[in-house]
Amino acid sequence: MTMMEQVLVFATILIPIVTALTELVKRTVNLKVNYIPAVSFIFGLLVGFAGKIFTELPLDARLWAGAIAGLSAVGLYEALVQRSGTTKPNNDV
Repeated sequence: MTMMEQVLVFATILIPIVTALTELVKRTVNLKVNYIPAVSFIFGLLVGFAGKIFTELPLDARLWAGAIAGLSAVGLYEALVQRSGTTKPNNDV
């Protein structure tokens, strides 16, 4: 298997993990919706970096897979659409 195929397989495995972490942040932290793609991307990089115990891919390939997973987890729609508001409704009123 080529290096790129390994990166894509690793990214496919990381996508549900990054999606779950992003969803956890969306449900627990009052965060502007426009920041969700950046949060997902950062989680992807962190999970890719921490993936050393699961794969023998070099660091740059793991980070590449994490970036792909982070961007895939948030989805193209979420990344391109400008929306207002926050992830958690403010019930303090």
